[in-house]
Amino acid sequence: MSNNRYSNRQLGMLVALRLVIGWHFLYEGLVKLVSPEWSAASYLEVSGWIFAPLFQWMAETPSVLAVVDVLNIWGLILIGLALMLGLFSRLAAVLAMVLLGLYYIANPPFIGLDFGVPTEGNYLWVNKVLVEFFACAILAFFPTGDILGLDALFKRRPQKRQTFKLSKEINTKVPEEQADVGRRQLLKGLATVPALGVFGYAFLRKTKWQSWEEQNLVDAVTSPSTKLFDPAGLQELKGQIPKGNIKDTEFSRLILGGNLLSGYAHSRDLIYVSELVKAYHNKDKIFATLLTAEKCGINTLLTNPILCTLIDEYWKRGIGKIQFISDCSGLEYDKGVYPTPFDEYIARIQRAIDYGATACYIQGETADYYMEHGEVDKLAKAMDVVRDNGVLLGIGAHRIETIEKCVEVGFEPDFWMKTLHHHDYWSAHHNEWHDNMYCFNPERTIEFMNSLPQPVIAFKTMAAGAIHPSSAFRYALANGADFICAGMYDFQMVDDANVALEALSELHAGVLKRQRPWMA
Repeated sequence: MSNNRYSNRQLGMLVALRLVIGWHFLYEGLVKLVSPEWSAASYLEVSGWIFAPLFQWMAETPSVLAVVDVLNIWGLILIGLALMLGLFSRLAAVLAMVLLGLYYIANPPFIGLDFGVPTEGNYLWVNKVLVEFFACAILAFFPTGDILGLDALFKRRPQKRQTFKLSKEINTKVPEEQADVGRRQLLKGLATVPALGVFGYAFLRKTKWQSWEEQNLVDAVTSPSTKLFDPAGLQELKGQIPKGNIKDTEFSRLILGGNLLSGYAHSRDLIYVSELVKAYHNKDKIFATLLTAEKCGINTLLTNPILCTLIDEYWKRGIGKIQFISDCSGLEYDKGVYPTPFDEYIARIQRAIDYGATACYIQGETADYYMEHGEVDKLAKAMDVVRDNGVLLGIGAHRIETIEKCVEVGFEPDFWMKTLHHHDYWSAHHNEWHDNMYCFNPERTIEFMNSLPQPVIAFKTMAAGAIHPSSAFRYALANGADFICAGMYDFQMVDDANVALEALSELHAGVLKRQRPWMA
């Protein structure tokens, strides 16, 4: 590029563009370098475009992922340094385009493919990655390193022919004009080095601030054994959740409960919690939670028809394949549409089946109500709708008396859903019920459920957050549950999966004793 074709202002803006892009690349690389937990895995896992299988294979293959992480980190650092210093500036711009192109291809902001990657804005095909890609293309076509940068030191200068008169003394002095050119080239070559110094100063300040913030704002409010907002990443997962079968369908031993995803939480006296849960679980967060569950080996979600459309979108966008069991509840009776609440309940069952539910079960409170009020015929009709559609059928209950009556009248579902938790937590012994107990007689529950030949899915095992998973899961599995359904936030998923794996391993090794044989 000839200086004569461009004004100083134009050249200055091109150099400034090179510096800010270099700054961005260098900082992104260094942050990843000093963050041992960082990995490209999460970015690759949510890839959904034409090369998704390749990117996902990279994320799932540890040896390949390690190479990808190293190349990513050092690619960012070296490209950033080269652009800031103006060293091999054309090559650095081209390599930056390659890296940015890979980022874009992995997760383009196309309609239907924009899930999974956090953004600070809204994009339609064009995002900041693509903008930076074309900015680097400008730098590749119009490199400025030989104007202001180290490339200037290696630039070949046209040599003027020097004429010397013969004399008795040999003239060893460098011509003054040539010396001036050399000094100018040196100044041009080192012109952007101060920008690197400014970057170094800013990076150190940022690092010190983060260290102070971490020590004084995070550690100050956490216990010695846990860190606030520091969930275990997928790299800490100890294995995949094993599976069991209900008839011919495979279910993970740990099932993801859907109450939290649909915005419902047992919050006792904390009236704001349900709204907080709804605010947290936007669509992308729900999708991220489902995908995290699948990465842990959890292949089943238990939910209500409210989430049917989201699950359908999750499948159609190719994000994941998680199956779901529907409790066929969760909607208020609409008098303007359905003649009776039971008619609406039947419609919910049909809705869940139409959206691809793997199984439907009569929700616990619903079964409790029908059996308590002697409306066995309605329960039987609801069960017939499920069976007639060829879907697995379950019956749930909060009270063991409901299960006992169902067996007494001859109901034989494909599986049972039953609350199961101990009472070893303080609020269980309060003289009034405050949304704090769901298995009212665990001893009687265990005794009767152990006599049933069908698989049992235990739910509310943590008494809606009153019992730690390490205690809850072991208690339920040791006392006859074939599967556990647990509501989990995305940041709890890996930790809870590891707890379930440990409990299942202890059962297999005989450390935990289980009387009831596995029915699935």
